[in-house]
Amino acid sequence: MNPQLEGTVLSANIYHNRKAQWITYIAVFSFLAAVPLFFDSPFLLNQLARYTALAMLALSVSLIWGYAGILSLGQGIAFGLAAYGMGMTMQMQFQDPITDPIPSFMLTNELEHLPTLWVPFQSTGLGLLLTLAVPTLFFIFFGIMMFQARVAGVFVAIMTLAMLAAWYSMAYDMQPYTAGFNGISPPLPFELLGVSVDPYSAPAYWICIAVLTALTLAAKLVMQSKFGLVVQATRDDPERARFLGYNVAYYQVVIFMLSGFIAACGGLCWVMVVQYVSPTSLELSLSVSAVVWAAVGGRTSLIGAIMGAYLINSIQSYLGDDFQQIWTIVLGGIFIAVVILLPRGLAGLVEGALERLQSKNADMNAADRVQEIA
Repeated sequence: MNPQLEGTVLSANIYHNRKAQWITYIAVFSFLAAVPLFFDSPFLLNQLARYTALAMLALSVSLIWGYAGILSLGQGIAFGLAAYGMGMTMQMQFQDPITDPIPSFMLTNELEHLPTLWVPFQSTGLGLLLTLAVPTLFFIFFGIMMFQARVAGVFVAIMTLAMLAAWYSMAYDMQPYTAGFNGISPPLPFELLGVSVDPYSAPAYWICIAVLTALTLAAKLVMQSKFGLVVQATRDDPERARFLGYNVAYYQVVIFMLSGFIAACGGLCWVMVVQYVSPTSLELSLSVSAVVWAAVGGRTSLIGAIMGAYLINSIQSYLGDDFQQIWTIVLGGIFIAVVILLPRGLAGLVEGALERLQSKNADMNAADRVQEIA
């Protein structure tokens, strides 16, 4: 094959591959958005809304692990901090600033005044802003601390794991401020612009789907941009990227921040549909489970990681009663099997088949065009 034909075939393959990916993304999210039109079960809609919030956590793992090559076991930090922020916002929507300004669990712990930490959450707008801003800013500072020191590989996993454990301990031990192990249970649904969002309704589900769709499409655009290509280059060979003049730490910090923001959005939506937050949102098991979801679906595929979250959580919901005592072992077995047999996850199977089909069609089309030119 001559160089002109090779270049034509390569360009055609890239074009058709990206086109197929965008068609797949649009089809999947259209299907998810249409679910309430065919199923009106409040329980099912709430369950799917929960899976959608967890899918955002898997999306954040795919971004930082699959595309940046950084195995973070601390994505639950952003998820948990945002969950607490949303829980505090919803709780303060219920409290009357004059007659009932303090949550009941604080009175039980002998607090006489609303802690300063809680005061900003009396405003819903400011509370939502802090819910997303605090985890994102923490990921920026934590990322700078790690990546400026060129921490890499398993050491990133260890540091994020240690930080996750620290946040869990704080949430568990600061009972007067976080309600400890009992957690915060806002008695009323979240109120947005004067409208109560019933967690078992279609609007609540659509809000979660809209957030997931926006985050996924934005992440896809970022990864197809020059920035995304450099991030993937730092994953494949960071030393060569440095040699070419790129500030590897900068790209790692930014992608770490973006993954934290996505996980924080998941924590916000999670509390909106569950109406409860406790230290379990900061447990190691949740962060590790998110890694498994991404691996099963395909960590280098954003839509694959999302589908992995839906699939594994569905299996856990419907088979969890039978395997409740050994579910962690079952989950670990699934992870090992996927790593050994399907290193690219379930998405890799589909992508491989599509790539072969598209390559064959592109070769035929390119050959026809070259013959016409000749």
